[in-house]
Amino acid sequence: MNEKKTCLYDKHVELGALMSPFGGFIMPIQYTNITDEHNAVRQHCGVFDVSHMGEVRIKGNDAERYVNHIFTNDVIGAPVGQIYYGMMCYENGGTVDDLLVYKMGDNDFFLVINAANIDKDVEWMQQHLEGFDVSFEHQSDYYGQLAVQGPEAEAVVEEVLGLACRELTFYTVKTLGDVIISRTGYTGEDGFEIYGSHEFINDCWDKLIASGRCKPCGLGCRDTLRFEVGLPLYGDELSADITPVMAGLSMFVKLDKPEFIGKEALAKQKEEGPAKRVIGIELADKAIPRHGYTVLKDGQPIGEVTTGYHTISTDKSVCMALIDAQHAKLGTDVEIQIRKKVFPGVVVKKRFYDKHYKK
Repeated sequence: MNEKKTCLYDKHVELGALMSPFGGFIMPIQYTNITDEHNAVRQHCGVFDVSHMGEVRIKGNDAERYVNHIFTNDVIGAPVGQIYYGMMCYENGGTVDDLLVYKMGDNDFFLVINAANIDKDVEWMQQHLEGFDVSFEHQSDYYGQLAVQGPEAEAVVEEVLGLACRELTFYTVKTLGDVIISRTGYTGEDGFEIYGSHEFINDCWDKLIASGRCKPCGLGCRDTLRFEVGLPLYGDELSADITPVMAGLSMFVKLDKPEFIGKEALAKQKEEGPAKRVIGIELADKAIPRHGYTVLKDGQPIGEVTTGYHTISTDKSVCMALIDAQHAKLGTDVEIQIRKKVFPGVVVKKRFYDKHYKK
C-alpha cells in the first residue's frame, strides 16, 4: 500500500474515524455514521477534509488562452473572482477529468482536480503546454483543503473561523492573504471550500470541531450528498469512455468557442446524439441498485448502474445509470438486476433532491 495521508490524518484517527483508501489517499469514510453526517450537512453544518484534491496554478501572458484550450467551458474575458465548472477532454471527446477553474487575477488561474486523477491530469496538461507562454505550477503538496457545507456554513465560517465570506456569491472566490476561500461545494447545499497551508487547515479544523457547530463528515456522506442532487463522480458518471455529452453536461461544453481539445468529437456527438446517456432510475421497491448492476429493458441488457442508494433525504431507492440512448426518455419503464432478482423501475431526472445554493 502506497496511499498518502492528508495533513489532517492524525485528527481523523483521534476522532475514531473509519479510514479507507480513496484516490491514492487514506481518507475518513465516516466518524459516527453516514446518515447522521449526511443529515448534519442537509440541516445544519458539516466539515470535510478534502485535502486529497489536486491544485495547479497557471500564470503568464497566455494563461487565459491555454486554459480555454484544455477546458470545455469558456473563460475568455472572465471577471476576476469567477469560478467555472467543466471538463478536460481527449480528442475523441472522452473525459480526462472534471474540474473547477478559478480566475484569481489577470493571467492567473487556479485549477482544482480530482485526487485519483492528479498524476494523469498533470501529465496531460503538461503535454499541451507547447506554444503557450505560461508558467505551470503543481501545488497539490502545498495546499490543504476544507469543505464547510450546510445551511449554517456562512455563519460558522464567519463566526468560528473569523473568515469574511458573506459577500461571496455562488461560484465566486477571494483571497485572504495566502488563504483561498470560495463559495462552492459538492453537496447541493450552501457552503465554502477553504484552501491554505497545512498548518492553517489544521488550525481551522480544530476550531470547527471544538465549536460543536460543525460536524466532521467523511467521504461516505460526501457521496450520498452529491448523488442526491445529481452531481457526477469521475469514474462513475464521467470517464475516458463517458463524454460530457453522454453524462448530460453539455451546458458546460461551449461549442461556440473557436477551439478546445475534443471540440470536434463532442460537436459531432451532440449533433448526432450519443449512443448512451447517463440517466436517473427510481425503483418502487426498497432494493438498492449498486454500481455495476445491469439495467434491462424487456429482459434485455441496455446498460449498467453507475451510482445507487436508498436516499437518506427522500427515502427512495434510486440510481444513476449509463444506458442505451433510445431508452433514456423520462418515464420509460426499465428493470434492474439485483443479485438473482429483477426489480422494475422508471427513468427519472438525475436530480433526486433539490439543491439549496445561495445565488
